Amino acid sequence: MKIMVISPHPDDETLGCGATLLKHKNKKDKIFWLNITFAGPKSGYSYKFAKKREIEIQKVRNAYKFNGYSNLHFPTKFLDQIPKSNLIESFNLYINKIKPEKIFIPSESDIHTDHKIVFSICHNYTKSFRYPFIKQILAYETISETNFNFSKKNTFCPNVFEDITNFLNKKLKIMKIYKSELKKHPFPRSLDSLKSLAILRGSQSGFKYAEAFELIKEIK
Repeated sequence: MKIMVISPHPDDETLGCGATLLKHKNKKDKIFWLNITFAGPKSGYSYKFAKKREIEIQKVRNAYKFNGYSNLHFPTKFLDQIPKSNLIESFNLYINKIKPEKIFIPSESDIHTDHKIVFSICHNYTKSFRYPFIKQILAYETISETNFNFSKKNTFCPNVFEDITNFLNKKLKIMKIYKSELKKHPFPRSLDSLKSLAILRGSQSGFKYAEAFELIKEIK
């Protein structure tokens, strides 16, 4: 099976479904990563930071042993200034090249504008007549984005749970690679927060640790 994770920013793939990706890889599935933005000079970040981030991404790619990777390099925080047609075309080039059967996408509930835009583009993949190879679409939760939406009308409501008991430790180890994104509790992107969320989702599903998702569409 071909599995693809689509992340607005590097680290979303690990925060949202890192352990599940490792589980798929362990089952000999092929896993692919499409990252949409990059924090470089166009986004107000220094060349030094951008170079450091490239090194982190390469280490993360190696840790997961992805079968394929692409970074569209749109500027972080400025997706709302990119014509939607340009985004769709760029997404589709990689999607149609890989033809994944299962994709993980950010949640519609996320408060970050980049996340919301990526979700809106990915929602096109529910169209079976255009993407017949996609059989399942799952939205993941990104701690520090999904959990800060306090709207009563649009909150993350998981209905799919993945047992990650054997893969959580490696997920946390990979997350440590993102040194610029990870801080100590009570900062939301902390190892304590990630483990606590895995415990909570595990308690909801009968596992020691779990990752949770919203099922957007499934074809059997």
